[in-house]
Amino acid sequence: MSTRHVPAQIGDLPPIGRPANSALLEAGITTLDQVADHSRRDLLALHGVGPKAIGILAAALTERDLTFAD
Repeated sequence: MSTRHVPAQIGDLPPIGRPANSALLEAGITTLDQVADHSRRDLLALHGVGPKAIGILAAALTERDLTFAD
């Protein structure tokens, strides 16, 4: 699947790369608040979301005093 038409950044999510953005969009996740509703394990299970994206999301969550659901 091509990610060429996926935006480089979605909502208030930090830039995590197009494959990860595509996976989150497909799962209906477009905000950090929605990311916080999921566990790291659930997000890593999405094709395109890897440890690097999780690290970037974790840092962004911490800045907003949010955490993953796990």
